[in-house]
Amino acid sequence: MPRKNEKESSSIDRKTSRRLDRPQIATRVNALGQPIGPAISNRSPRSLPSDEPLKGHHCTLLRLDPDRHAAGLFEAFAEDESGRNWTYLPYGPFDDLDAFSAWLHTLASKRDPLFYTISGEDAKPEGMASYLRIDPHQATIEVGHIHFSPSMQRTPMATEAMYLMMRNAFDVLGYRRYEWKCDALNAPSRAAAERLGFIFEGVFYKASHYKGRNRDTAWFSIVDDEWPARKDAFEGWLAPDNFDVDGKRIESLQAIASRLVSEAKAQGIERYSQTD
Repeated sequence: MPRKNEKESSSIDRKTSRRLDRPQIATRVNALGQPIGPAISNRSPRSLPSDEPLKGHHCTLLRLDPDRHAAGLFEAFAEDESGRNWTYLPYGPFDDLDAFSAWLHTLASKRDPLFYTISGEDAKPEGMASYLRIDPHQATIEVGHIHFSPSMQRTPMATEAMYLMMRNAFDVLGYRRYEWKCDALNAPSRAAAERLGFIFEGVFYKASHYKGRNRDTAWFSIVDDEWPARKDAFEGWLAPDNFDVDGKRIESLQAIASRLVSEAKAQGIERYSQTD
C-alpha cells in the first residue's frame, strides 16, 4: 500500500532520480569475500566554516549581524506580501521588526546552524542562508534555512550565493558531502536543488513536524567527486559572456552542465575523479 503523500510526490521522485543519475561507487572485496567501500586515506577532521566573508561578483555573504542586518532583511522579506516564502520554514512570519530582530539575535551566536546574510553589490541585505549539521569528522555539511527576498529570487545573485557556499565547503574546507533537505511537498525547493546539480536520494517519511503539521523530508546531495563538473558549470553560467546586453542569461545552468560533460567524454576526460 502506498504511504501517505506518496501519490503526491512519487512522480517528482521518479523524474528527479532518473534525470540525475549517480554512478555507483566502486567496491572492494575483503578477505571474507564481502563487498566493502573504497579506502579513505584522508580521515582528518575538516575545518569548521570561518567568519570570513564569501565574496563574489554579484553578492557577498557575511556572518549574520542582527544589529546591522535586521532592518534590511525585514524590509526585503516584506516584499513577500502573501507570506508564501515562510510556508516551508519552521519559523515566521514575524509581525514587526522587533520580533524579527529578537529572533535573529537568538541565531547570531550559534555555530551550527551558521547563518549568513546575503547582500547585493549595493550592500543591501536581500536574503539569508546557513550551513548546518556540520560534521567535521565525517566531512559532511548541509546548506539550509535558505530565504531569498522576491527581488533576489531567480537572479544571478541567488545562483552565485549558492555557488559561493558550495565552493567554500568543497575547495576551502574540504568536505566530502554537501546536503540539501526540504519538505517533500516544497516543489520550488526541490526544483532549485535539481537545477543546482544536487542529486535526489529519496524521501524520509515522517522525518519531523513543524507548525503543527507533518514533514516528509526530501534528501539531495552533491559529493566531492561531482564537484569539479558542477563548479565548471557554475562558473560557465556566471561568466559575463553568458549574459546579453540586457542582462538576460543565454545558456541555462543545466545546459552548460550537460554540454561540459559531453565535451569531456568526447575528449576522453574523466570529470569525476575519485577523491577522499
